[in-house]
Order: sequence, then structure tokens, then C-alpha cells
Amino acid sequence: MDIIKQIRTHAKAAAKNIVLPETEDTRTLKAAEFLLKENICRVTLIGDEAEIREAAEAEAISLDGDVMFLDFRTDPDKEVLAANLHRKRAHKGMTPGLAGSILSDNRLFYAAMLVDAGRAHGCVAGAVNTTGDVLRAAIQGIGLKPSSSIVSSIFLLHTRDDRVLTYGDCAVVPYPDPEQLATIAIDSADTHRALTAEDPLVAMLSFSTMGSASHEQVDLVIQALTIAKDLRPDLMIDGELQFDAAYVSDVAIRKAPESKVAGRANVFIFPNIDAGNIAYKITERLGGATAIGPIIQGLAKPMNDLSRGCSWEDIVNTVCVTALT
Repeated sequence: MDIIKQIRTHAKAAAKNIVLPETEDTRTLKAAEFLLKENICRVTLIGDEAEIREAAEAEAISLDGDVMFLDFRTDPDKEVLAANLHRKRAHKGMTPGLAGSILSDNRLFYAAMLVDAGRAHGCVAGAVNTTGDVLRAAIQGIGLKPSSSIVSSIFLLHTRDDRVLTYGDCAVVPYPDPEQLATIAIDSADTHRALTAEDPLVAMLSFSTMGSASHEQVDLVIQALTIAKDLRPDLMIDGELQFDAAYVSDVAIRKAPESKVAGRANVFIFPNIDAGNIAYKITERLGGATAIGPIIQGLAKPMNDLSRGCSWEDIVNTVCVTALT
């Protein structure tokens, strides 16, 4: 299964409108060109149309197709968006004037409020701005979905043996408590299903398998598992499992013979960001897997982050993921 091809095909069928605020960057314009040429989605570009087209033409980039230009400095609907932002943040001391000023100066917040208002399905940014800036706009402008208490992330890993694995959390929550870890597990399972159309088999990872070691960190994972099962009894989830017991069927038979997840897992929940971040990079660099992410989850509507070292192809893939979440 070519997961990238599959995601692009499904995104095209979804026919969503995705907003790209970082139009000052050539990679964004190149990604927009590809998305428009392939009719993958409608693209909303933030900024002055004449300036954007001039920059695109200088790089021999065509922006023909189902594209919309919205200037965050002159949008006549900006007052409505500012009123919505003020309503969301008034309890934190934001005044109407400050909300209007933010939307006049900050492309990320403007894009987030477009998504919040339903004028776009989702947003992709981070080629220019930091992860902190992107998440701040997303959390303050869009907010969390009712079933989530935190924002977290996953990476999709397409392995050399043609398996698609989901790793969470690898980029956002440093040291989750049991409730947060349970939420990460549930959201990661739902994201895996949305992007791969596979039933998630969730392994709560630890250095212990089914009581083989005793430690407070093992207890945290066990508590998270109990919470996740209570919240979502429909999910196939088990733990605590070491990675080999979760991934390798022969090991699972010896270490966790009663588990319906061990040896078959496709969603791996790491106890902290250290483990998750290290694991995905080892899987990518030593294991030769293709990594897609980070994919942000837990928001009421999708807004995804990019690495500032991303390629235009990475932007395309993240747009497609955003269209499906």
C-alpha cells in the first residue's frame, strides 16, 4: 500500500478547502500549484492577490484553478472574525481592539479564524512560523474538540515491509499524565482510522510487558489504559507492552499470549515525548520508513504544523492529511 498515494486519492475525493497562510514562501506557492493542477482541493491563499501572483510568476509557478485569495489586511468580514476571537479569548483579557489588531497583523490567527468560521475546512502552516506559533493560533482560534482535553500529535510511518504504523505522541505533549495519555491513545486511534481506513490496534508501550516490571512509570501506562478502555470500550487497545511484544507476533506469543493486540498493533502510544520522538526518528532513519507528520489532533477543526525544513511535497502531503481529518 502506497500510503501517500492513498491519502492523496482520498483527499481529492473529499474535495475540501484548505487555507495556506504562508504565501511569502515559495514552497507554499509550489505546493499550491501542485494541488490546483491535480485538483486535489480548493486552495485559499492569504495575502494580496497581485503580490502573490507576481511572486509566483517570478518562480514560473502557475496558480490557475480552484483558488481563492483573501487579504487579511482588507477582508471586509474581518470584523466578524475579530468578534469571534474576542468572544473566545475575553476571559483571558483580550479586548475587541486587540482581537482586531491581531487579525490585521497575524496571518496564522486570521487563517485559524477562517477555519473556525467554516470558511475553510482546515489550515496548514509552519514552513515559516514556529510550531509554538502555529499551535497558539490553533488552540486560541479554533480550540479543542469536546472529547479532547489536550492537543497532541502522531506520525504515520510507512515501513519497508509495507505496513502503516501510527506513533503518538512524538511532538507536542512532553510528559502526559494518565488522563492525557489516554486521550492521546484515543485520538491516535481515530486519526489512524481516518487516514488509513484500517481498524486501529492500539498498544500502550512501556519497558514492561504485562507486569514483567514494577515502576511508577509502568503504573502510569496501566492507569492510562484503564481510562482509555472506560472512555472508549469499542477500541481494541491493550498494554502495557514492550515494543517487540506489540510488533512481533512470535514475541507476542511468548510475552503476551492472551492479548488480542500484541504482535498485531498498528498504533503505538509512547509514555512520553522522549520515547516517541526518538522512536519515530529511528524508524525513519535506520529502518528506512517514510514519515508523515507531525499530524495535530485534538482540535475542533484541523490545523496542521510543518517543519521549517519542509519541502513543497511535504506541504502537499500535509494538506491531504488535513483534508481527511
